[in-house]
Amino acid sequence: MTPELERALQACASEPIHLSGAIQPHGYLVSSRLPDWTITNVSANVEELTGAAPEAMLRRSLREFITDDVIQAIAETIGFSDPGAPAQRAAVANIGPSAKLCEVSVHAAEGLVHIEIEPHVHGAGDRSPTLVAQAMIARIAQGLDEAGFHERVAEQVRKLTGYDRVMVYRFRHDDSGEVVAESREPDMPPYLGLRYPASDIPPQARRLYLHSRIRVIPDARYRPVPILPDRNPGGGPLDLSQLSLRSVSPVHLEYLANMGVAASMSISIVAGGRLWGLIACHHRTPRPVPAGIRAAADLFGLFVSMRVAAREQQEAARLEEEARGVRDTLAQRLSAASDPRLALPAELELLQRAVPADGVVLLQSGHWHAAGRCPPPERMPDLLAWLWRAATPGAPVATDRCDDWSPGREAAGGVAGVLALPLDPARDEWLLFFRREQVEEVRWAGRPDQPMELGDDGQRLGPRRSFEAWTETVRGTSAPWSDADLRIASRLGLALREFHQRGGGQAEARELRGRRNPLDVRGHRERLLRLSELLDSLVHVDPGTASALAERIARLEEELRQLITSGDAVAE
Repeated sequence: MTPELERALQACASEPIHLSGAIQPHGYLVSSRLPDWTITNVSANVEELTGAAPEAMLRRSLREFITDDVIQAIAETIGFSDPGAPAQRAAVANIGPSAKLCEVSVHAAEGLVHIEIEPHVHGAGDRSPTLVAQAMIARIAQGLDEAGFHERVAEQVRKLTGYDRVMVYRFRHDDSGEVVAESREPDMPPYLGLRYPASDIPPQARRLYLHSRIRVIPDARYRPVPILPDRNPGGGPLDLSQLSLRSVSPVHLEYLANMGVAASMSISIVAGGRLWGLIACHHRTPRPVPAGIRAAADLFGLFVSMRVAAREQQEAARLEEEARGVRDTLAQRLSAASDPRLALPAELELLQRAVPADGVVLLQSGHWHAAGRCPPPERMPDLLAWLWRAATPGAPVATDRCDDWSPGREAAGGVAGVLALPLDPARDEWLLFFRREQVEEVRWAGRPDQPMELGDDGQRLGPRRSFEAWTETVRGTSAPWSDADLRIASRLGLALREFHQRGGGQAEARELRGRRNPLDVRGHRERLLRLSELLDSLVHVDPGTASALAERIARLEEELRQLITSGDAVAE
């Protein structure tokens, strides 16, 4: 990658797209400050709606331009919403001198009430969004595996919106994306199974998708409409994160044009507080999406998000239940062992069931104990060097790339992924789980090493022009370690360190007893010698006393022989 392209990519990744200072032209924006509804910002096209110039509306009350019943509906909607929440549909009302029928949406942020107004499209989206979403949910609610569920989701959204193509797009662990389901017009090329580089949706765009669940571009060839002024009352940039009408990045519009897309919509799929994926919709000609249909799509997207999250939680619960069984069995066995630390190497096959892995290695006292598919022992120095670089105290460390720990950047012993649990890092004692290398034939939508292109001037960054499938063989990686894997490993590590420390304490105690026993035996011998000296002085005793004393000495001799015999057996 050239330095110019690298700089351009960094600029794209840091573009403040939520501060665009403009909206799309299919609607109008009026922002007010409570409690007196003083207008602070308007879109430059607002005169089309209200008949008043933008400059004439600023610093005046909203009540001069919108009737009280509409303001009341806006106030009630805000009252049910949290600050910073996505825009909510508030009313369908006649606005302006010509009483234009409009859809009104509203949200509050940074002390302002942002009112988005769009002309109502008759005959489209007039049905109750709740009823529409309920009907869609009923068609996918039962009896589908994961792949079938995603396919049915794409079909239902396409039926609702009428787009040429609807895809379920899932983010992978490295932020690249993959099309896992698709519904399309027959004459459109298939995108199912294609993967897209992470740079196609940069971090700031993913954050906006996380907080603003619906994003619509009715006409990707639009000219942005400025917001006047483009600053908030405090003088800072006006945050448009939650605006449905927010103008998008010019790079994204060029990206859509290069794909032959004239209109698009996306519905966010959120699971566990993270952006799991998108329901992405494309159309070859401009296509408006009425507010009622967007509301139904939003409700449907919430259901899809809950189903995806529930599946992940069920799988995590299943793995945790299996791991808990392994921990309980391991605790029983190690508790019964005289030295849990020395008993641990015999439990590797059991430990391999705790975390989904292909092999496990115990590094202990310089020894390499292995079970399953593992690297050869000669790789121990490389692994330890990586652990010293990457490890944090008490926490597991993981990678799915062999080039992190393998100097030759090749899978060793057929494995690539490592998850390491510290047992006693100061002594280089670790428990390592390994996953085999996965050799993948990945079909990319265009070359992943050329996600962007520089213009002829060498400065302007533009998206790639070709999305033709490009196949790459990916080596040196394993299945990624999930958050559930890391949680299970952390709990296992806590239990193992407790037994490991207990075993170390027992070893120290045995070592101490081993040093003490010779001293104790010498002390007893000295006492016996003193007793023999006392016997020499017993020359004036009667025969009965002498006979009883002989019996006592015989019993003591027998007890000493038994102690010696049992000591030899323990030593063996």
